[in-house]
Amino acid sequence: MENIATSKIKHLNYYAFIYFLPCYLLCVMCHDCSPSPSPSPPLVPEALTFLDQRLAAIYPIIQTFKNTITSDPFNITSTWIGSDICKYKGFYCGHPPDNLTAIALASIDFNGFELAAPTLDGFIDQLPDLSLFHANSNKFSGTISPKLAQLPYLYELDISNNKFSGTFPVAILGKNDLSFLDIRFNFFTGSVPPQVFMQTLDVLFLNNNNFMQKLPQNLGSTPALYLTFANNKFTGSIPRSIGKLSSTLIEVLFLNNLLTGCLPYELGFLREARVFDASNNRLTGPLPCSLGCLEKIERLNLSGNLLYGQVPEVLCALDNWVNLSLSNNYFTRVGPLCRKLIKNGVLDINRNCIHYLPDQRSTHECALFFLQPRFCFYPSWYNFIPCSKVSPWSHPHAPSRTNSSSVAYNALVRNRSL
Repeated sequence: MENIATSKIKHLNYYAFIYFLPCYLLCVMCHDCSPSPSPSPPLVPEALTFLDQRLAAIYPIIQTFKNTITSDPFNITSTWIGSDICKYKGFYCGHPPDNLTAIALASIDFNGFELAAPTLDGFIDQLPDLSLFHANSNKFSGTISPKLAQLPYLYELDISNNKFSGTFPVAILGKNDLSFLDIRFNFFTGSVPPQVFMQTLDVLFLNNNNFMQKLPQNLGSTPALYLTFANNKFTGSIPRSIGKLSSTLIEVLFLNNLLTGCLPYELGFLREARVFDASNNRLTGPLPCSLGCLEKIERLNLSGNLLYGQVPEVLCALDNWVNLSLSNNYFTRVGPLCRKLIKNGVLDINRNCIHYLPDQRSTHECALFFLQPRFCFYPSWYNFIPCSKVSPWSHPHAPSRTNSSSVAYNALVRNRSL
């Protein structure tokens, strides 16, 4: 009997082993035989709360633009997180004109951030309350979206010192209320549409691009106070229409272009002008005596041209001279008032044909120049003074120098934000 009982126990143990073996193997393979807990619900991201629905609407636009930035040396975009857009570096909020109780993104100032992105399309043209966009000294490229004209409040646009290319950004022609346009130090080519000079701009900086065209004849239609055409490839003569800017134009730069022809008599009408620079061109002819009417002029630079004749004494008699540069021309005579400016270091007349003064061209070089016939239209106008002037010899005076900074000359500095 004992043997039979022992035999039954062995059989029961065998069947139990066979029965529980799959469960054991399953536990070993899963490394855990304990009951599995019920799965946890997924984490819910914290909801963003914005000061205004207008800010909520542009949040994804800013974040999308952030993702296109390929270089951020100052880690600017690290501040572009969260719902408080008004505290993002470079972003400024205000109350939009259509709802003074609302809070919206009013302006962007990226000056000097050195951000790089392949385009601004889909960014600034999608910010409906933007009034100012300044981005001097970055590495933005591409072209300017025509949708920019749809921004109702935009009145200042500064994209200077970047890598924009293509033709003039015609989108701005649809912005009749734009007052400040700065596109200097880029790679724009072609021509500047004449419609630009019909805009209500106070400032127009076009310098240091690759514009190639004659200066538009309607240049005198602009109400701009400050104009820079410098360091391009503008050709032709300075339009006579410039005289229409008599009550507005303060500073204008034409230097380093390919301008030709004679100086227009109408330059003397610019009674508000303080800076006029047309150096390093191919301008020729005598200086019109009308320049003696520029009573507020401080800096006049006509060096590096083909000008000749006598330097008018009425020009040297003006009161506010800081610098008068006529070097590298072919002038032949200066009077006593001009010699006084030379002595005071105001008038630079070097490299001309005034052989009783030092540092002049050789006699041979001057003779070769005057062998070529030269002619200006309306020659009698060059001796006419269109303003009432007291004789410069009746009350000789010393020039009064000022230390005022020039807005236009500052525009010739690549990384200078204005």
